[in-house]
Amino acid sequence: MIIYGKQVCLHALQKYEEKIETVYVAKKGILPQPIFNQYHSKIKFLENQWAQAMSKGGNHQGLLVEMAEYKTTTLEQIKMGDFIIILDGLTDVGNIGAIVRTAYSLGVDGIIATGVKQLHFAAIARTSSGALLDMPFMVKHNILDVLNELSQVGFVSYGASMEGKPVEDISYAPKRVLVLGSEGKGLSKKARSKLDHTLSITMKRDFDSLNVSAAAAIMIHRMNYATK
Repeated sequence: MIIYGKQVCLHALQKYEEKIETVYVAKKGILPQPIFNQYHSKIKFLENQWAQAMSKGGNHQGLLVEMAEYKTTTLEQIKMGDFIIILDGLTDVGNIGAIVRTAYSLGVDGIIATGVKQLHFAAIARTSSGALLDMPFMVKHNILDVLNELSQVGFVSYGASMEGKPVEDISYAPKRVLVLGSEGKGLSKKARSKLDHTLSITMKRDFDSLNVSAAAAIMIHRMNYATK
């Protein structure tokens, strides 16, 4: 896959040398000298117009990296953690990337995307500033199967919903799952039928709701520090 943008590319170059195939440079001096020396044999210089074509008009900032395709993890591996996020039908790569970045920073052990068949992992790697490369992540279409398997090994599920109990009023189980609904529809009926609890964020002003990635950040932080 090809990723672009200075921050995500430098992250990949610094941590995943074995996965790097080609480094495309379209801006002089974009690479720190140690990294330039390290990847000298894999660097190709190209004109900005070709960089624009490779990034499909995106803001490449003069740096693109071709690396091995992103490999998702397995549910068996994710179940070994204590704090898991399930994305229930989310498709926007900007929101998903922001959630991945926050989740990785705040100690979530794995993310499962449900209700979708495939995702654009290069775009999510970019919008997560490279955090996707470090975060256990998988795609499994049927959310009921996922919730059933997690429940069988002791996970308690909490879904984000405007009708839920205030997030600050709950003490969370040590093995916990946060389910986040899609950008437009919220939690699916399938998810609601299997949840143990629903959570909400108390608003100080009369406004519909927060962006899903902003809500995720608040809930992840709270669920980390209010476990039983």
